[in-house]
Amino acid sequence: MATATARLKMTKSVRLQRAILPYIYLLPAFIVMSIITFYPLIYQVILSFTNFETRHLLLGMASPELDNVGVRNYIDIITGGLPVQNFEFFRVLVYNIWWAISNVAVHVPAGVLIAVLLNVKGLWFKQIYRAIYILPVVIPPIVVATVWRNIFDEQYGAMNQFLTVVTGLFGSDEPVGIRWLFEYKPPISWLLPTGALPLAYYAMMIANFWLGWPFMTLVATGALQSIPNDLYEAASIDGASSSQQFWGITVPLLRPAMVPAAIYGFTLSFNLFNFVYFMTGGGPARSTEILVTFAFDLVRNLRLYGVAAAFAVIVFFVALTVFLITNRITRATESYLEA
Repeated sequence: MATATARLKMTKSVRLQRAILPYIYLLPAFIVMSIITFYPLIYQVILSFTNFETRHLLLGMASPELDNVGVRNYIDIITGGLPVQNFEFFRVLVYNIWWAISNVAVHVPAGVLIAVLLNVKGLWFKQIYRAIYILPVVIPPIVVATVWRNIFDEQYGAMNQFLTVVTGLFGSDEPVGIRWLFEYKPPISWLLPTGALPLAYYAMMIANFWLGWPFMTLVATGALQSIPNDLYEAASIDGASSSQQFWGITVPLLRPAMVPAAIYGFTLSFNLFNFVYFMTGGGPARSTEILVTFAFDLVRNLRLYGVAAAFAVIVFFVALTVFLITNRITRATESYLEA
C-alpha cells in the first residue's frame, strides 16, 4: 500500500514538473520581452493620458508640472483639435487604408504572374532572373525612397526626361516638367470620398510597386514548386487548356501561401514609414501622410509626446482591427487543410 502511494506521489510530481517545465523555458524570453516590449507599451499608454511635452523630459513622469488630462488627447486627435494644419484624422485613416489596399492589389497579381512566367519549362537563365528580382527586397526602403525621389524630380528627374524624349517623337520641343511630388491639383478628383489623391500618390505607387512585387514573386515561386506536376499532366489528358489549368489548379493551390503574404504586405504598406517619409514627407499639404508619419511629426516637430503616445495607441488598435477583419475574411492564419 505504501509503495502504491509513493508511486502515485511520484507520478503527480513528474506530471507537475512536466507541466511547469515549458514555463521555465519561456521565462527568460518573457523577462526580455517585458523589458524591451511590454514595459515601453505600458509606459506609452500611461503617457497618452498626460500632457507630456519637452519641459517634462528631465524628470519624466515625476515632473511636478505633468498633468493627467484623461482622454483629451484622444478626443483632440479624432475631432481635429490638434494645433496642426491640414490634419483630419479620418481623412488620413481612409488614405492610409487605401494606400495599403491599393499596393497589395497590385503587388500580389504581379508577383504571381511573374512567378508563373519564370516557372515555365525551358526558360533560359531562370536563376539569373530570380536573383535579379530579389534585389529590391534586400535594398533598404530609405534608399529606394531617395532614388525614386530623384527620379521624379521636376527638373532633372529621369521620369520627366524620359517623357520629354517620348513627346519629342511626336514633334514636341517643350521639355516635360511635371511636378510629381509637389503638384497639389489631383489628376482624378473623385477616387476617395475623403479627398482626392494627388499626383504624388501615383508616383509613390510606381516606386513602391518596384519595391513590393519581388517579395510576392518569391512567395509564389516557392508555392509553385510544391504543386505536383501530376495534377497538370492529368488536367492535360482531360483536355484542360493552359488558362483552365491556371485557374483550376495553380490559383487554388497558391491561395494558402499568397493570402498570408498579402496580409503581411498590407501590414507592411500600412506602416511603411521610411518610404513615405523620405519620398514625399507626407506632402503636398499632408495629402500623402499616413498614420505613422504623422505620429512621428508630433514628436519631431511639435514635441507633443503625450499626444503622440495617444496617436500611437490609436494606430495600434486601428492596425489590430484591420488585421482581425482581413484575417477573418481571408482565413490567412488557418492551416493548409483548413484553408
